[in-house]
Amino acid sequence: MKGPAKDKTTSKKREGKKDHLQELKHDINNQLSNILLAVEQLRYEITDASEDCLFYLDSISMSSAKINALVRESESPKVGKEE
Repeated sequence: MKGPAKDKTTSKKREGKKDHLQELKHDINNQLSNILLAVEQLRYEITDASEDCLFYLDSISMSSAKINALVRESESPKVGKEE
């Protein structure tokens, strides 16, 4: 009887980790949305932005896009990976 009980415990731990990971992804996406919205608002409000300022805004946008891609990549099913 120890085998099935162990399997149930392992399964519950996996479910908890998946739930935690989904919550983390959700929180990251919420913060990225705030960052991107703020960057776009700054682009709109700063009409005479210097090259440096535009560089910083572009850097923030590109880094946010990379983080978003990493989060989305982690959501796609892995080939050959057991769940």
